[in-house]
Amino acid sequence: MLVAGAILLAILVLDAPWSIVVIVLAAAADAAETLVLIRLSKRRRARVGVEALIGARAEVVSACRPEGQVKIVGELWRARCPAGADPGQAVRVLGLDGLTLLVEPEV
Repeated sequence: MLVAGAILLAILVLDAPWSIVVIVLAAAADAAETLVLIRLSKRRRARVGVEALIGARAEVVSACRPEGQVKIVGELWRARCPAGADPGQAVRVLGLDGLTLLVEPEV
C-alpha cells in the first residue's frame, strides 16, 4: 500500500528529479519488506500431521485401561495409557504407535 501511494505521489504531484527519487525509495522499501517477510516465514518449521500432536493435551473420552479413546483438537483417537486414565481426565501425548496415541495422565 505504501509503495502504491508513493508511486502515485511521484507520478501525479512531484517534479522530475523528485519523482524518480520517490519511486526508487518506494521500490527499495518494497524489496526490504518482502525480504523481511520471507525471512520471518522461514524462522520456524511448520508443524503439521502427527508430529504436531506430540506434547499436546487431550481429554479422555472412554477409559484408557490401558486402551481407550481421547479427544484431541476436536478428533477422536485411539489411545494407550499404561498408567490408566478415566473419562474427563486430561492426558499428555507422548508419541504414536501406528494409529494409536501413547499418552500419560497430566500432573
